[in-house]
Amino acid sequence: MRPTALPALLIAALTAGPALAQDDPVTVAHGISVFDELRLPADFTHLPYVNPDAPKGGEMSQAIPNSTGFDNYNPFTFRGRAAALSSLPMETILEGTADEMGAAYCLLCETLEYPESRDWVIFNLRPEARFSDGTPLTAHDVMFSYETLRDQGLSSFRMVLGQQVTGAEVLGDHRIRFDFAPDIPRREVIQLAGGLPVFSRADFEANDRDLEQTSQTPFIGSGPYVFDRADTNRFVAFRRDPDYWGADLPINRGRHNFDTLRYEYFSDYDAAFEAFKAGVYLFRREVSSRSWATGYDFPAMTAGHVIQEALPDGTIASGQTWVFNLRRPIWQDIRLREAIGLMFNFEWTNQTQFYGLYNRVESFWDNSDLKAEGPPQGAELALLEPVAGDLPEGILTEAAVTAPVSGERQLDRGNLRRAAALLDEAGWTTGSDGQRRNAAGQVLRLEILNDSQTFDRVINPFVENLRALGIDARNHRVDNAEYENRRRSFDFDMLGAHLGQSEIPGTGLQQYFGSNAVDDVFNVMGLANPAIDRLIGHVAAATTRDDLLPAVHALDRALRSLRFWVPQWYNADHLVAYYDLYGRPAELPPYALGEMDFWWFDAERADALRAAGVLRR
Repeated sequence: MRPTALPALLIAALTAGPALAQDDPVTVAHGISVFDELRLPADFTHLPYVNPDAPKGGEMSQAIPNSTGFDNYNPFTFRGRAAALSSLPMETILEGTADEMGAAYCLLCETLEYPESRDWVIFNLRPEARFSDGTPLTAHDVMFSYETLRDQGLSSFRMVLGQQVTGAEVLGDHRIRFDFAPDIPRREVIQLAGGLPVFSRADFEANDRDLEQTSQTPFIGSGPYVFDRADTNRFVAFRRDPDYWGADLPINRGRHNFDTLRYEYFSDYDAAFEAFKAGVYLFRREVSSRSWATGYDFPAMTAGHVIQEALPDGTIASGQTWVFNLRRPIWQDIRLREAIGLMFNFEWTNQTQFYGLYNRVESFWDNSDLKAEGPPQGAELALLEPVAGDLPEGILTEAAVTAPVSGERQLDRGNLRRAAALLDEAGWTTGSDGQRRNAAGQVLRLEILNDSQTFDRVINPFVENLRALGIDARNHRVDNAEYENRRRSFDFDMLGAHLGQSEIPGTGLQQYFGSNAVDDVFNVMGLANPAIDRLIGHVAAATTRDDLLPAVHALDRALRSLRFWVPQWYNADHLVAYYDLYGRPAELPPYALGEMDFWWFDAERADALRAAGVLRR
């Protein structure tokens, strides 16, 4: 079933908003897609990748390693450390799926209405929607949520809402309209409005909540899970709400199958792995290549009680990297940044420490066709030509910048010579003590901020190579709390980040790379470049996939040319291990592993593990 287009004059009367031009037809639909038509008709019975008859019950438990824990339940402030899953109770008006990029279907709404121009949208909410305390969810709660996020939300919410939404109007208890600012890209504005979390206004008033402050009381939402219990800094658990209003919706059938979702906290990865082997938690996403290659020989594994799988991951790579803090004047010199990047030997690290399991990160869109390749041509070249003056030389003629390749020895002599020449050119020469100094006598120092014991084995050889170059480098390991404080206050030279982007990037790129977000924690390196700003505008304005590809290629190429990162590595598979009591669809969707969403608990297999003395609870 296709979305329905109604006559403009009829819709104008129904919306009680400004009169519409007759040549701007209005669509009434069960969802919306960025580029293509929705794959699922209005009368779909369940998502295509779920088991609609999946059993309910049991627990899905995972770990958060390398953490000092949590101290509150407000995930919408940078103050304190919110417990895992704290945002889980909140639902959104629209919800995406794991097999269809750019599509969003009605969840809290029955239908949405919008003109071809996408200047506004009306959401018709489901009258049966309820918060977990039994109170109705209405358009007044949606309005309250929008205003609260606009005025008190994280800076990213404030910036995006302030720039793109001119206002909202309650048209009835279950009907709300959002109007969008003129002269902004229209591609994703409706998904933006429909993707805001919906708070209970009554809950905020009863608990005197301030979204900018920490909260010791978990939020009330309308979702399938509610807070269960927690032991501060040790674990947090949410339970499935047996009275969840939306359990029978087609978009939810076969999902939310576990009675309990639980996260255990551990101080480091090794402690977390030992707890997994002992059955303290039952599902593990493996991030340590050493553990993956050598650690799965414990009794429960050898007895066949634990499954170890590499499952295909169709998502864009995480863009895992170290980044320079460009807010510090010393790191404004691209020659320094390039020289330092030459000293990380990925090839040696991958073979000696990662068992050859990883690929080198080269792009912000690795594992997709959005990655820039070769020299720019055609439409991509045309986008780059007007901004080339604000980008490094060669941006119009050379192949996209890739990470340097090193030899099999830890210290690659060829890269060492290239790096030394760059530092000499930049005025950082070697003194009698072997250290690099500038003309003012300042020693070239680099501190790599690190909160992971596991990363020591990777960073320390990198530091040794930097010292061989004459840089006073060090691996400065701190606890998680200090790390977060220094990251948020931009008190670092270099630290780790994840800069991988989405399949359909848009205005959200401003948060990561835009000049107006230089003081936002999402723009962790503090990048501010007019060429990047203009290219982000081209990406956001793309109205077709054919327009999007060259725009993203140009942006990817430009970002990589600035060398503000030292790219790390990624694996194109989900590396998982779990006790043999979980079921999953035979074929997973491309964009999600979904272990907490559409996997399920197998009671018979759990009973067998209990009989074998494997399960702790």
